[in-house]
Amino acid sequence: MDAKEIKNIGKKLSAFLKQFDDCFYRSQPRGHLKSYVRGQVSSLQRKSAEPIALLTKTPPRTLQRFLSYVHWDEQRLRDRIQWIVARDHAHPEAIGTVDDTGHPKKGYHTACVQRQWCGNTGKKDNCVVSVHIGYTYGDFQCLLDSDLYLPESWAEDPERRKQTGIPEDAVYRKKTDIALGQISHALNNGIRVFAWTFDEWYGKDGTFLDGLQSLGQNYVAEVPNNFTGWVHEPAILLCPRTEKKHKRGRRRHFPRLSAKALPASEVRNLLIYSRKFQKQRWKKFYIKEGEKGPVVWEVKWSKFYRKQGSDGLPGSAHCLIVARNVLNPDEIKYFVSNMLPDSNDITLEKLLRTAFSRWPIERCFELAKNEIGMDHFEIRSWRGIHRHLHISQLSQLFCSRIHQCLREKNSGQFLFDRRTGSLRSIRVGSRSELSAIGSETGLLSSSQDNPIPSKTQSAGKRTSWPAKAETTAILGHRSREVTLLYSG
Repeated sequence: MDAKEIKNIGKKLSAFLKQFDDCFYRSQPRGHLKSYVRGQVSSLQRKSAEPIALLTKTPPRTLQRFLSYVHWDEQRLRDRIQWIVARDHAHPEAIGTVDDTGHPKKGYHTACVQRQWCGNTGKKDNCVVSVHIGYTYGDFQCLLDSDLYLPESWAEDPERRKQTGIPEDAVYRKKTDIALGQISHALNNGIRVFAWTFDEWYGKDGTFLDGLQSLGQNYVAEVPNNFTGWVHEPAILLCPRTEKKHKRGRRRHFPRLSAKALPASEVRNLLIYSRKFQKQRWKKFYIKEGEKGPVVWEVKWSKFYRKQGSDGLPGSAHCLIVARNVLNPDEIKYFVSNMLPDSNDITLEKLLRTAFSRWPIERCFELAKNEIGMDHFEIRSWRGIHRHLHISQLSQLFCSRIHQCLREKNSGQFLFDRRTGSLRSIRVGSRSELSAIGSETGLLSSSQDNPIPSKTQSAGKRTSWPAKAETTAILGHRSREVTLLYSG
């Protein structure tokens, strides 16, 4: 990048921020947004309000008030970010990600702070936790939404709520419920993805998976090894038999599992004891190029029927995928998807690519914290923290667009980042096919059987979404703004 290109980035930032002018009612807050974003993308080591104010020659108190008290529409700013992604970066192979992250804080006066698990430090710590959904395709990745997790102790403490400005309609919600609301909102703003993926903490929540299915969304969820279900569809009794209808005694509810049906089994036991897995041979898949070399996993899969609803009955056919690290056979992952391989153009390679595409949102957190200062906030109010998170999303979106443009310009074509497990990064096959990936991989033949049995995963129907955001039916009360944004 030469000096002229660096100079043009400033002009591109100004043009990019003009798309958010209608989120502000006066010109002064618009200028503060520009100052804040310029500070976040600068080389400052600490990117809280005061250092940014000093860099941009703005009174620190003014920038702090801009975050906490000045009247502007941060929800509209969040929506505009999603509209831009839907307009400019829509692709049928895009992947949605769900995760949360911790922001370590000292003291007990910041909104929602308490001792809880903090992924940033890898232990229970005094921190604030935020829930996010992300969007990735190829080398483009960004955050779509951010919400603070409101712990029960805060939700039931009116004094602390008042001190930090937590609104009355903010109630305690599980992280999975927050994420489900974010996904529903993003869909109303035109976001479409091939599938959503997330770690086992979200994957173990059957209500969350049911919610995604009710929204018509595909998913590939990592699940814990004690996740339960069936590899053979169990028999279900819809009503009592004729001879038992008039018998005395306790009335049984219907539908229910047949008395002859096997109980649901943990996926780790299915891997060891199920004949469906015992008969399969491990098949090697090249997932991506990692920092320490190629990442290769061995895979088995099967149809799977997970427990759904409060009655614990099996749902539709899912897919259970068991993946084992070639370099560390003790590392085994289990994935459940509501899509079945070999149906509706779905392949096992696609499902694996999605399953191992959770890394981009972790990369988003890393860049947002280290380069943009997403966790550098020193404000305490509920509204101020949310505004800071949404502006951080905006800054990261701009950086991702610049990064993608530079990669396309330098290469002359679209590049796929293999570290993200993006498109075309998965290979499967025999010794010769794997060797064709590159001589540095040094992989063995995938036809070699392994004595350790594997687990399977169930699949369901795929939900098709339009490839272009312009052709999607935008729901919700902001559809007119979306149309205006697309028209130029």
